[in-house]
Amino acid sequence: MTQLNYKKQILRRARRVVVKIGSQILSSEEGIEEGRLRGLVRELAELHDRKKEIVVVSSGAVAAGMTRLGRKEKPKTIPEKQALAAVGQIKLMALYERHFSKFDKSVAQVLLTHEDLANRQRYINAKHTFQMLLESSIIPIVNENDTVAVEEMKFGDNDHLSALVATLLEADLLVILSDVEGVYDKDPRAHADARLIPLIPATKGLSQAIVGNSVSAVGTGGIVTKLGAAETAAVAGIPTTIASGLQSGVLGKVFAEKEACGTLILADANRLTSRKHWIAYNLKTAGEIVVDQGAHDAVVQKGKSLLPSGLKEVRGVFGVGECVRCVDLDGREFARGLVNYSAQELNQIKGLHTSRIEKVLGYKAYDEIIHRDDLVVL
Repeated sequence: MTQLNYKKQILRRARRVVVKIGSQILSSEEGIEEGRLRGLVRELAELHDRKKEIVVVSSGAVAAGMTRLGRKEKPKTIPEKQALAAVGQIKLMALYERHFSKFDKSVAQVLLTHEDLANRQRYINAKHTFQMLLESSIIPIVNENDTVAVEEMKFGDNDHLSALVATLLEADLLVILSDVEGVYDKDPRAHADARLIPLIPATKGLSQAIVGNSVSAVGTGGIVTKLGAAETAAVAGIPTTIASGLQSGVLGKVFAEKEACGTLILADANRLTSRKHWIAYNLKTAGEIVVDQGAHDAVVQKGKSLLPSGLKEVRGVFGVGECVRCVDLDGREFARGLVNYSAQELNQIKGLHTSRIEKVLGYKAYDEIIHRDDLVVL
């Protein structure tokens, strides 16, 4: 199949999209390129009007800080970069807010470090925050928290962050916009006969491309970090498009079924299996919950979330976001999942209808004690 055949299939089911905008797109030696940002915002707003859930991972805080403070030279030390990022992040968000508001779109700032996505509790909290923003038709603008994350201020790191965010959100598509039109068989800056690779079939083909001669020549240009991000997304079942954000109307072309654009990297077929495997086999269980037959059947036979009404007993001490075993009344484990409440909280609300959670605890974080997206039937 050609890129267009695969692209048509992907776009028809792509509702949740993560778009990564590289620093090469938004910045220059003079600082932030507001005109380019304005054009991309218009394209993103058009996608949002088409009922796409859009999450933007945006670089450019340091460049915005340079513009704000009138700096002409790039910072040479980590403290300088952090200071400029702290100043620039405000300006960057102000630009996004101003230009998105022209299309009646609301935005939210989300600053993350890799530790936020590595820690289970913070991972779940971030996921629910994103979900609430998207359900409210708000466009999250994500960036690394460069002010406190010294070791993460590396070139291309937001490529990796975009893949982690896409995986966190179980996105349907990751779009990486950079200063390259895609993946070439050789460095196009050094070889006039370099050819664009329109399609890389899944992780196997991507891995071969990364270690092969075709890509090694352009590694200094950042393509390896983009391919690494695409591979991370592919393992989670998410396809990736790498395209040039310098090209006018690039997002319209990325989302046009009948027009080839950039390089499309296909996903592995086992998206859910990969994620469920992580929950079931990579996490240590911190406790055990016993549920009645009705709750068991709702989870196993109907694919439902686990509600407090079916909870009979809580065993062990665990916190929000930790992995627990789910067992039936005969003591047989039938599922594992990440809990939305601590063991102490579950003991207080077990057997109750969701409408009584807030009355008993004084608050209600979620209706489900384990959401079906965080639940693995064994």
